[in-house]
Amino acid sequence: MDAHTLNSAYEIVRQPLGQILPRLSAVLGPLIPHRAAAELATHCAHSPYKSVGESAVPSAAELTPLLASGTPGSPWQGTAVVHGEEREVVAVTSDATARRSVLVLVREDGTAPVPDEVLAVAQALWDLVTSHFDRFAVEAMPGALARSRAAADTRARVIAELTTAHSSALSGILGVLRSRALDDTSARTTATDLAVNALIQMRSESKRDRSLAGEPAHEAFERLADGLRTMLRHSPVRLELGPPATPRTLAADVAHGARAIVRALLLVVLEQESVGRVHISWQVTEHELRATLRDDGPGTLADCDMGAGSIIDRLEVLGGRLEIDAVPGWGTTITATLPLATPDAPVAAVDPLTGLGGRELEVLTHLALGHRNRQIAAALHISESTVKFHVANILTKLGVASRGEAAALFHRAA
Repeated sequence: MDAHTLNSAYEIVRQPLGQILPRLSAVLGPLIPHRAAAELATHCAHSPYKSVGESAVPSAAELTPLLASGTPGSPWQGTAVVHGEEREVVAVTSDATARRSVLVLVREDGTAPVPDEVLAVAQALWDLVTSHFDRFAVEAMPGALARSRAAADTRARVIAELTTAHSSALSGILGVLRSRALDDTSARTTATDLAVNALIQMRSESKRDRSLAGEPAHEAFERLADGLRTMLRHSPVRLELGPPATPRTLAADVAHGARAIVRALLLVVLEQESVGRVHISWQVTEHELRATLRDDGPGTLADCDMGAGSIIDRLEVLGGRLEIDAVPGWGTTITATLPLATPDAPVAAVDPLTGLGGRELEVLTHLALGHRNRQIAAALHISESTVKFHVANILTKLGVASRGEAAALFHRAA
């Protein structure tokens, strides 16, 4: 690798994380002219997919098969589907991370093949970039770690909610299609209506969830009941409902969370054999909402049947709890309890490092490793006086008196 390529590599990795792909695209532009570039780095929970370019930008779904079929160390050039059209692309796969990553460059149609020596440069630069990314994941600097955890938690919550909503809709449709009381034409018509209603409901939920206002408890329960009636319209299971007897207004997150939890619990209950009846009720007290599901099934449900992503984790986020009372041969009673007041614990548990800037976190990382100012300056390519400035700011923001205390705080947060 010549001096120019090495200097280009240095310019790429010294960029902030969000600017690395644009810089890499700019460096590769003269060697491999392209209209757009995209990456899929599977180790990154914060933002695994990134792209640059104004047109013909491949989506994450379109990158996935290229990642799966790519061979690390052997860049591939050919045609791939981008926005429904066949496009000339170069795909560079790296195994510098445990689960691999891929860089895709979308080229103009009819361009000449890229020479092997140029592909080798692209491979070397992509390996370097992914190794650089992996260092942040492995070392888990607190700022990046906090962002990744927040993004991963949000993604898991959204996936769990969508899964529950889709499962509810599909269960209703399957109930129609399996029903012996409907002929083919009626079943198709009813299944279509259920699907349309499910889409309308999901869009309505999205609009409502953007509002921070609360809603009366009986209205919140009725919205839940409407969805459950639709879901079980053609099911042999009899649905009994017990609405809350209070005019009290619930906070939007509590009402939405309670509905999502009940729907997820009902899906678990319906997976049992020989369930003929399910009673669902809400009871609102001064301090909490108790959502209860009682079935006449085999009475064998346990905590492990609940599923962490859709139920347990959501309850923990809301500060709630789940209780299961199963009596073999008689049925199961499940109670999800949600506090109506906002928990204070999350506010008190704010990460003390979140107030630091990106460069300050880098300096603090080196402080935690016992590095002196000269070593830090050399590693970050800044002057010692700049390091001293950052150290002073770090001590002030963290409210500590020494580098040792700052390092100890770093290790506790990490």
